[in-house]
Amino acid sequence: MAILIDENTPVLIQGFTGRIGTFHAQEMIDYGTNVVGGVTPGKGGATHLGRPVFNTVKGAVAETGATASIVFVPPPFAADAIMEAADAGIKYCTCITDGIPAQDMIRVKRYMRRYRAENRMILTGPNCAGTISPGRAMLGIMPGNIYSKGRIGIVGRSGTLGYEAASQLKMLGLGVSTSVGIGGDPINGSSFKDILVHFENDPDTDAILMIGEIGGPQEAEAGMFARDHMKKPLAAYIAGLSAPKGRKMGHAGAIVSAFGESAAEKVDILKGCGVHIVATPAEMGSTLMTLVSGAKKVA
Repeated sequence: MAILIDENTPVLIQGFTGRIGTFHAQEMIDYGTNVVGGVTPGKGGATHLGRPVFNTVKGAVAETGATASIVFVPPPFAADAIMEAADAGIKYCTCITDGIPAQDMIRVKRYMRRYRAENRMILTGPNCAGTISPGRAMLGIMPGNIYSKGRIGIVGRSGTLGYEAASQLKMLGLGVSTSVGIGGDPINGSSFKDILVHFENDPDTDAILMIGEIGGPQEAEAGMFARDHMKKPLAAYIAGLSAPKGRKMGHAGAIVSAFGESAAEKVDILKGCGVHIVATPAEMGSTLMTLVSGAKKVA
């Protein structure tokens, strides 16, 4: 079992025929993802990479039965693409696009609230690496070969640190159940807490690694959720211990503007919630190995 996607999930590519969409669509197809078609307005009726092209997401869903989509649409139009997916009945959408204006994402968040929670599309990103369930399906831009199938869940704001964690877990023989990138923007579709709920309910995930960074309250909120509602062990690495306050560091969300948003403050909050802290990126895999071994001994 995996969260959000598996080998049976029918996937659409939004921005299918563009240079970036084409490259990563082929990577996903080669990985074994069930890509059933793509959407590029004005090119409906054509075939691309052996899959049909549609003008609209709604038309593509009606023809293919797709339940997931990935957005490779340029920043000025990406918000509309996300809302179109929600309207078409897509259940899970991940947006890779970087540089979407914060005001556009506010509009997306407000728009999606028109749907009841049980019918609301799950969105991850924007500005993320996507989601992968190793050996099953890849909905993103990550190098699939560094992921092995296992029982550790990964959720992070940083794509490259997620790759490093997956590589370490593979070397240690642990592997990954699903890895989810939630994106580094200040306004994103899903929070750490949202994804932790899925991992807590997944019988094939034994422990979770959360990769956070400076800026925003999401890591602290996730720690409080873990303290009150999770039985599975949770480890966290928080990047940016040396980052000065008030200076933007890489991701649009990585800027400290309030109490509790620096890396040191987040680490203190998470420790207080009983979350296992990973001191350096080099220790992500070994920390999870210790957690899993300890959980087995207790069981």
